[in-house]
Order: sequence, then structure tokens, then C-alpha cells
Amino acid sequence: MRTVSRTIPIGISACLVGQPVRFNGGHKHSSLCTAQLGPAFTLVPFCPEVAVGLDTPRQPIRLVGEPQAPRVLGSQDPTLDLTEPLQRYGAQVAANHPELCGFILMQKSPSCGLQRVKLYQADGQLQPKTSSGAFASALRQANPWLPIEEEGRLHDPVLRENFITRVEVYAQWRQQLEPQLSAAALLAFHARHKYLLLAHHPESYRRLGQRLANLRRADLGATAQAYFQELMEALSRPASRQRHSNALEHIAGHFKRALNPAEKHELAELIGHYRQGLVPLVVPITLLKHHLLKHPDSYLQQQSYLQPHPPELSLRNAI
Repeated sequence: MRTVSRTIPIGISACLVGQPVRFNGGHKHSSLCTAQLGPAFTLVPFCPEVAVGLDTPRQPIRLVGEPQAPRVLGSQDPTLDLTEPLQRYGAQVAANHPELCGFILMQKSPSCGLQRVKLYQADGQLQPKTSSGAFASALRQANPWLPIEEEGRLHDPVLRENFITRVEVYAQWRQQLEPQLSAAALLAFHARHKYLLLAHHPESYRRLGQRLANLRRADLGATAQAYFQELMEALSRPASRQRHSNALEHIAGHFKRALNPAEKHELAELIGHYRQGLVPLVVPITLLKHHLLKHPDSYLQQQSYLQPHPPELSLRNAI
């Protein structure tokens, strides 16, 4: 179950919270971020372009050159080169703000865009290929396991639920495990996330279990770091309906001796309806939690899968 602080900090492009920091003096206020996610998290705004010394309003900037290593140049004055300042600022934010458990970026921005940012040739012609913003690339390179997503993609319910799930797991690791790392704590952490991992990437769940099989002989710090990296990589793959259904069936198996035939049939039917796309995930989850209240099971009660994020966000009502 969810046990981390409700004040989990998430970095965010400042224009998305309504700050007038864009090149034209405007903003890109996102009610999805401020009204829906804001009450459940602490949004910490950053504007890399203002941070490296640009005024508001200002001439726009754009990516120029090769997709793998574009330059960030002024669109009116190409001698204005902000590539290194924006890259340094991205690395600086990652180093100076380890408390951040996620980051929401403004899409299509030459500084903040995570992917599919327009790329130009030196003569000003648009290229068919795209790239990533300089700040976003540096931030991701400095901390590749930090959950990062673009605001536009968060309007997809599956991607939004996936991002928030990763933020919550990242926060649990940072707040609970890193300060008091032990073999017992690491094993307990893995046990709590069993069904969440099964829903996202069953192969990683099995590999991670094998990685923890001989902790007495292993370097605990190195093992924990490798474990966390693969965990975050596995969770970055959105869970499919099929894998969610498999996880639900595994959980339902814990009640095979507690439920009567009619209750078993109802539960199996709802899981089947979810698999077919007839009901959202919240429906079978709610029934499982109802049975868990009637038939307590300490192992299931600790499972993050049953409540991986703030219930008021209703993230599983739409997937």
C-alpha cells in the first residue's frame, strides 16, 4: 500500500504552472498538472532558458545540426549559442535537487522537449528528423532513472498512470530504503512490489528475484543500485491489459480457499471483463480490496499494486 509522504516533489517546466517565462512573455499553463496532480504532489518549477540568463520576452531559440548532438541557437541571431549553458544547467538541477522524484517537461521545446523537437539545418530549413532539448537531454543523462515525462503525453491515461506509479516507487526507494539499506529491507521492498512488477514486466520480476537470491555473498550497495536501475527500467514499460489481468489472477489465487463458488465466479468474471476492455482496472481492483478486508492477508496488504498512487487521482478509472 502507499506509505510515502504526500509532499513528494516533482520538477516541472515553469511555463506549465503559469509562470510567464516563454520567449513571447506568455505561458503554457497546464490544468492537468496544477489542478489534478498539484494537490497530490509538490510541483517545483524550473525554467532553464531564464536560468541561463535570457530575458522575457526574447528571441526564440531552436535546435540546429545533427539529431544526436544538436546546437541550441537563436533563430534570429545564430551566433547566440546556448547549448553548453543549458546542458550545464540540466546537470546542475540533477545534482542540486536530489529530492526530486520526477520531472514534467514542456513538449516541443528546444530546451525542455524530451523527444520529437523540431530540428533545423544551418540555412534555416526544417529537417525531417527530430531531437531532444538540451536541458532535457542533460537532465536525463545525469539521472537516467528519474521518471521524466512530457506534459502532452500525460493526457494519455495509460502514460499518466505509468508516470505517477514510477514517481511513487522512486520516492519509496529514496525515502525509505536508501537511508537505511539492509538486505532485509531490500528483500521486503522487492516483496511489496511483486505484483506491480508482474503487471509491467514479468521477466524483470524473475531476474530481480534471482539478483537478490544470494545477498549474503554480494556487495549490498552495488546489488541495490543494479536492482533499482532494472526496477525503474521495467516500470517504464506501461503495463498491458493482459499483464494486468495476469497479476489480478495471481492475487485472486490468494482467496481460493476463502471465497465461495459464487464469489470466485464473480471475481473471475470481472477480471475477464477487464481483459476484454469492458470495465476499467479499478473495478476488479475494488473487488479484490473488498475481499481483502473480509479475509485479511498480510502479504497482500503490503502490496503496492493494490494502491500504488494517491486514490484521489483516480488514475485507474480510465485504464
